[in-house]
Amino acid sequence: MQLELLNEQGQATSKVDAPDTLFGREYNEALVHQIVVAFQANARQGTRAQLDRTMVKHSTKKPWRQKGTGRARAGMTSSPLWRGGGRIFPNSPDENFTQKVNKKMYRAGMAAIFSQLAREGRLAVVDSLTVDSPKTKLLAAKFKAMGFDSVLVITDQMDDNLLLASRNLVNVLIVEPRHADPLALVHYKKVLVTKAAVEQLKEMLA
Repeated sequence: MQLELLNEQGQATSKVDAPDTLFGREYNEALVHQIVVAFQANARQGTRAQLDRTMVKHSTKKPWRQKGTGRARAGMTSSPLWRGGGRIFPNSPDENFTQKVNKKMYRAGMAAIFSQLAREGRLAVVDSLTVDSPKTKLLAAKFKAMGFDSVLVITDQMDDNLLLASRNLVNVLIVEPRHADPLALVHYKKVLVTKAAVEQLKEMLA
């Protein structure tokens, strides 16, 4: 498998060899969907909470007598059938949303995403990506010159200048290979990988 090698103007200058085990797999939509959903679920915090009928502050007095009114029987206003009453099955703050994905499945799913990105022309390789100073304007100008408005950069080494320059760019994310996640890969329009990062991804996922 060969990937395009881009220069600083975003033009393809040559091709670089890439492992087929990582960039030449068939696309498995069901597996990719599973690992993306699992990633989102594992990022959820179970901090939401609702009140059940024992927690709602209502009077325990019977609203009206049991018989003779023509209305339905009612015991107290905290009933889940009443407006302002407690929930029948409330969300609890200790709810667990995590989903388990085996390592082999995760690696195969990530490889399927990388392979599909390469087939669609959304993935390219660069020698390196650096900025002289931690200025957002410099990095934004660099991506504009390359013709990218939404880009995920996977770099082998994250320096302070690059990190600080990219923080305020909404459609730019720069991560190391170990922090590349399936959601970011499918979200951004373009994915740039440095040469050294390709080797690290090969060791991790291939």
